[in-house]
Amino acid sequence: MSTLITGSSGLVGQALVQELARRGHKSLRAAARRPQAGLPPDVEPITLPALQGNADFGTVLAGASTVVHTAARVHVMRDAALDPLKAFREVNTAGTLNLARQAALAGVSRFVFVSSVKVNGEATEPGHAFHHDDIPRPMDPYGISKAEAEHGLRELATETGMAVVVVRPPLVYGPGVKANFATMMRAVQRGIPLPLACTAHNRRSLIALDNLVDLLIICLDHPAAANQIFLASDGEDLSTADLLKRLGQAMGRPARLWPVPNNLVRLGATMLGKGSEAQRLLGNLQIDIAHTRKTLGWTPPITVDEGLKRAVAALPAP
Repeated sequence: MSTLITGSSGLVGQALVQELARRGHKSLRAAARRPQAGLPPDVEPITLPALQGNADFGTVLAGASTVVHTAARVHVMRDAALDPLKAFREVNTAGTLNLARQAALAGVSRFVFVSSVKVNGEATEPGHAFHHDDIPRPMDPYGISKAEAEHGLRELATETGMAVVVVRPPLVYGPGVKANFATMMRAVQRGIPLPLACTAHNRRSLIALDNLVDLLIICLDHPAAANQIFLASDGEDLSTADLLKRLGQAMGRPARLWPVPNNLVRLGATMLGKGSEAQRLLGNLQIDIAHTRKTLGWTPPITVDEGLKRAVAALPAP
């Protein structure tokens, strides 16, 4: 019997396959849409069909005892789909539930689902944090599709007896990270002045790639993980200004931050059609991982500063 990792060419899936192999995990299968290079020896590559409600995953699931499902239609800033919610639901909801249903029929004993803190919502009030048992309040199509998948997985677990584990991470950073975090790292690397010195009082939870991978590995076989929801973070919340400064420290160069009032930053971003990006830079999103720590006896194995060092080490030279 083997462990199947879907989305094994993505940021999280790729790192998970590498770490499982490094720890000596046997009978590991890596499933991705396209051929994969650089897989560890003895890891079996599998072609993953498109995640759809009518796809046949029989070949992919053959012999699997556990599944870690990282494949997804990811959150995008400028979605070209005519109906974004429909597009996200087709992959993240219908595709996930189809895979999980076939997994249960194939005898898979545990299905670990990488969801998102966006299921909880987009922001927290100052001094408050999201908890694992909060009522879901997703705001965008991506978060809605993940929340609906979670609901379906819980029903499936009750119907079939297959254990389901849900992990909700916030923004994941590490070697190979893309999108906004990569843009922010490159700005600090190039010494670009940023009008964010006044963002010193907000708090945001992040998670280093190595910390998330460690948590997922624990969820594979920990007895107490079955049918639980776990929020994930580094356990240290940062202001945006502090994050930028510590990115600079990791690079050995100062972050150039200008003291522009947050209201002006928000106004300027809104005028440029980037209001949601400004909210992420200026607002709060805090995660309480007490339930994760207590239930699993888990402590994030690396610090924020070590995670940032590993992320910037993979940046190409400016």
